[in-house]
Amino acid sequence: MSESNFSIALKKIIPFQKKQTVKEKGIDIVIYLMTIPAVLLFAAFHTFPVIQGIYYSFTNWDGLSLEYNFIGFKNYLDLLKDTNILNSYLFTFKFAIVTTIIVNVLSLLIALGLNSKIKFKNFFRATYFLPNVLSMLIIGFIFNYIFANVLPVVGTKLGIEALAANILGDDKLAWIGVVVIAVWQACAFNTILYLSGLQTVPEDIYEASALDGAGKWQEFWKITFPIIAPFFTINMVLAMKNFLMVFDQVVALTGGGPGRATESIAFLVYKSGFSGGEFAYQSANSVVYFIVIIIISVLQIKFLQKREVDM
Repeated sequence: MSESNFSIALKKIIPFQKKQTVKEKGIDIVIYLMTIPAVLLFAAFHTFPVIQGIYYSFTNWDGLSLEYNFIGFKNYLDLLKDTNILNSYLFTFKFAIVTTIIVNVLSLLIALGLNSKIKFKNFFRATYFLPNVLSMLIIGFIFNYIFANVLPVVGTKLGIEALAANILGDDKLAWIGVVVIAVWQACAFNTILYLSGLQTVPEDIYEASALDGAGKWQEFWKITFPIIAPFFTINMVLAMKNFLMVFDQVVALTGGGPGRATESIAFLVYKSGFSGGEFAYQSANSVVYFIVIIIISVLQIKFLQKREVDM
């Protein structure tokens, strides 16, 4: 190609490239403009309240009066001496650990069953997912009625003493009722995640293991579980985080009772902070618990991901 022809071709190409660049910039600007409302809403209803809560945690504000004073770290130091705070932490951790284990074991077993060759598989999947779309408060009130009225009648007629009394009225057994309702609803979402993980396991591997004479347990432990380990990590972290923030179940079932036996940290913050005149004090409690949840989640991720690599 001669120089003159090359120059002519170049002049035709350059304007086209400029138009494309301007168009791409226009698209980028539109994308940024579309994200601004979401960013503003997130900042207004999440970031700003968080910063405001941290600010109030260093004061003695009761949530109602117009005047308050800065008291430094006094609220944080008082948390260490408060038996109600310590009891709520103990209940919340006990509840979260037990429920997380039960939910993941049951969800994995259900997912393995639904992933096998059974009839009406899609029907069962929809049935197991149904609890996840229901309101926790509605579920809680229904289970409250079952624990208080249905089970005692059934237990009395069958002569089963363990069911004859309402466990929600027993300060040593009430937490089990909260665990039952939490497991019943949480299994739905976790099961779907495990089913998604099981879909990633190639059938060829199972066929090869069958030819090698591997049993069902060896097949699960050596093939299935290592492949779905990332899904196990996700489920464990999300379940623990959600159960550490247990609130609706406590409100609908026990109201923190009997006494303070089932008073979770989230419920204590709500009750004492908004209606107990301890807004600043419970703000400090919220900040501490926020940090605790972050630390637990990070440790979970690191430990479980390390096991994924080891597998």
